[in-house]
Amino acid sequence: MNDKITREKLFGQLDFKTIATDPDFKEDSVREVIILPILKELGYTQENIVRSKTLQHPFLKIGSKKRPINLIPDYTLKVENNFAWVLDAKAPNQKIINDDNVEQVYSYATHPEIRSNYFTLCNGLEFSIYRTSDTDKPVLFFEIENIERHWEDLKLFLSPSSFQIGKNFTYGATTATAKPKGDFDYNTRPLLEEIPVKKQSAKRHFGVHGYFTKQTWNVVADYIKNFSKPGDLVLDPFGGSGVTAIEALMNSRSAVNIDLNPMAVFIVQALIAPVNQTDLARAFEEVIEEYKKKEPTTEAEIKKALKKYPGPKPISLPKGSDVETVDQLFSDKQTAQLGLLKSTIKKQTNENIRNSLLLMFSGLVTKVNLTYHTTPNKPKAGQGDCSAFRYYRYRIAPSHVDVDVMYYFELRFKKVREAKKEMEYFINENTISNAQIIKGTATNLKFIPKESIDYIYTDPPYGKKIPYLDLSAMWNAWLDLEVTEQDFKEEAIEGGEHNKSKNEYNELIVQSIKEMYRVLKFDRWLSFVFAHKDPEFWHLIIDTAENCGFEYVGAVPQKNGQTSFKKRQNPFTVLSGQLIINFRKIRNPRSIMKANLGMDIAEIVMQTIEGVIAKNNGGTLEQINDELIIKGLELGFLDLLKKEYSDLTPILLENFDYNETTEQFTIKKNTKFQTHLDVRLRIKYYLISYLRRMERENKSSHFDEMVLAILPLLKNGTTPESQTILNVLEDIAEHIGQDEWRLKREGQTTLFD
Repeated sequence: MNDKITREKLFGQLDFKTIATDPDFKEDSVREVIILPILKELGYTQENIVRSKTLQHPFLKIGSKKRPINLIPDYTLKVENNFAWVLDAKAPNQKIINDDNVEQVYSYATHPEIRSNYFTLCNGLEFSIYRTSDTDKPVLFFEIENIERHWEDLKLFLSPSSFQIGKNFTYGATTATAKPKGDFDYNTRPLLEEIPVKKQSAKRHFGVHGYFTKQTWNVVADYIKNFSKPGDLVLDPFGGSGVTAIEALMNSRSAVNIDLNPMAVFIVQALIAPVNQTDLARAFEEVIEEYKKKEPTTEAEIKKALKKYPGPKPISLPKGSDVETVDQLFSDKQTAQLGLLKSTIKKQTNENIRNSLLLMFSGLVTKVNLTYHTTPNKPKAGQGDCSAFRYYRYRIAPSHVDVDVMYYFELRFKKVREAKKEMEYFINENTISNAQIIKGTATNLKFIPKESIDYIYTDPPYGKKIPYLDLSAMWNAWLDLEVTEQDFKEEAIEGGEHNKSKNEYNELIVQSIKEMYRVLKFDRWLSFVFAHKDPEFWHLIIDTAENCGFEYVGAVPQKNGQTSFKKRQNPFTVLSGQLIINFRKIRNPRSIMKANLGMDIAEIVMQTIEGVIAKNNGGTLEQINDELIIKGLELGFLDLLKKEYSDLTPILLENFDYNETTEQFTIKKNTKFQTHLDVRLRIKYYLISYLRRMERENKSSHFDEMVLAILPLLKNGTTPESQTILNVLEDIAEHIGQDEWRLKREGQTTLFD
C-alpha cells in the first residue's frame, strides 16, 4: 500500500483555480474543505481539535464597565492535553504573510492559556507556519495545490509526534534504552543522573593554575564517555582552562578547545605540551640556579633589575580597580624578581619546556602581587588568593604579603610536573596531534568543517558574572599576550569595560549555538551548562537551539558543592550548582510545549513532587526544588512558581511523611499517589517500601502477599498484570528460599535502579 500523500487523497478533484474566483468559497469552506482533511491526515482526532476557543484578552478591555475583549482562534490543536499550535482560517482573498492577520494569530498563540511555539494560517490557496519567537517570516510557506511536495515538512512541524512535554518521570527512563557494552548507539544514550564531585583528585586540574571558572573534571569525563566513544572528536567552543579538551584526550578522544582569552589558551597549550621529565627537571634547575645568583633583594639591586628586566606591560585595568594599570599591581621588589625569573626562563630553547616553565611562572604571578589576600585564619604566606579570582576585581590587599618567590616557584614546578606525569600516558608526542587548542570565538567556527564534531560539552560565560578578558589583564601583561579590540567585541558578556548590553550578550550566545549546530554531526549530542539566574536566558537557549534544529532531551541538576543558605531560603530564585541541558541534533526534532498558564499548576507541582519521591524512593527538599525548577523552566512558569510556591514546606508536610534522619519526604503509609505517574515507577516505589518494611520487621516477603499489599495502592488507573509486577520485582530484588524475596544488596542492582 502506498501511504504517500497526494492532493487527490486530501481534497478529491477540487479545482484550486476556481477557488479564488468562487464567491461562495469563503472562510467556512476553507475550514471544512481544506483544513479539516489536513488536520485528520496529520493525525489529529476530534478530541485533539478545539474549535473556536474563547480567550479573554490578557490586558485590553472596552467600555465604561471594562468588558473583556474576546479572542477566538478557529482551531487550537492539543497534544497530550496541552495546546501545541493554533490555526486560523482566512478567506481566499486574505493575505497570510506580511499582514495584520499574522499579528492577530500571533496574539492567539501567545495567550497565557495557549502559549504555543507555532501558529499557522490558511486561506484555502496557501498555508503558512510561523514560530512565535520569530514572526518576520514563516518557517514554511506553500501553495495548497502543491501540498504533496511539502507534506513531509508539514508533518515534521505539526504532527502530534513532533511535540514533547519536557522531561517526564518514567520507570527506568535514564537507563532503559542503554545498549550493552560494545554496542554504542548515539541515538539511545541515557541522560546521566547527578554525579558526585571529585574536585581535588586529579592533579592535571587541581593546583596547576588558577582560573575564574572550572568545570568539575570527573563530571565532564563522565559526560564525554556517555555521549561519545573512543576516537570521536569533542568540541568545547568556550574552552576556558581546558577541562573538556583534557578529559577528551585522557579518554582516547580528539579535542578542539576554543577560547577568546589568550591567557586560557596559553594555560591549556602549556599544560598539555609533551616534555621529557628529565629535561624539564634539568631546565628548572638551570633557571633557579641562575635566579638565585642574581636575585635582587636590596634596594640598589632592585633598582638595577628594574632597568634590566622588563616588567609587565602597563595595560589599563577595568573600572573599579584600586589602581589604573597592571604594573601598579606589583611592588618594585615583586616586579624586579618576577622580571628576572621570566627573563631567565625565556632563555630556554625548547618551546615546550619554556612554555611549561612559563606556566609555573604564571601560576606564581597569582601569588606575587599586591592584590594577594591571605585566607582568614590561615595567615601563612601562600594560603590565599588574588582578588581577581576571589572578588572578580583588582582590589589591593589590606596588608602586604611578602611571598618567597623561589619557594613557591618550586611548588609550581612540583604541581606542573605531577600534572604532566598524570597525563603522559594519554597525552604525549604520539597523541598531541589529536588536540587543537585555538584562540578564537565561539560565534565563528569557520575553520571547523560542517558536521565534523561528534560531541560538544561547553560551559558558556554567564552575563555580568565574570568579565574574563578584563580580569585576565595581569597574566596577559606578564606573558606578553595581546588582547585586541575585536576580542572585546566578540566576548560574550554583559557590561565589562566595553559596557555590553544584554542584547549584545544574547546575540553572541545565539550565534554560538547556531555554529555549534552547524559543526555537529547528526545523531550527536550537545551538553550545555546552565548556571544563569535569569529564566529568560534559559528560554533564549531553548528557543535558539530548537530554531536551529536541536531537540531538547532533558536537563540534569549537577551540584558543585554545598548548597548556599541563600538557596535554601529562596529555592525558586537562586540556582544552586548548575543544570546541564542536553540536546540532540536529529533530522526530525520535536518541540517542547509550554504549560497552559490558564490551568492550575498545583497538579504539575504535585506530580513533580511525587515523581521525585517515586524515582528516588523518597525525595529531599533540594531534589524536589531542583526538579520543579527544571519543570518551571521547561514549561515556562518559573515566575508563577516563585509567587505561589516560594516555600514548599507546608504543602510537603501536609501531603507527605517526613523522615528527619534521612531528610526525605515519602508517600504517606498505605496511601496512593495522587497524580498519574508511570505505573512501573509506582510499582517499584511500593515494592521497595514493602520489602524494606518486611526487613525491618524481620518477616518473609512472598510474591502473592506483595501483590495483595500493593494492588489497592495502584488503582488510580489501569490495574497492572501480576507479570508486570513480577518484572519490576526481578529488577530490584532477588529470590531467596523457595518463594521469598529481598532487595538486592548494593552493587547487585540492575540498570533500572
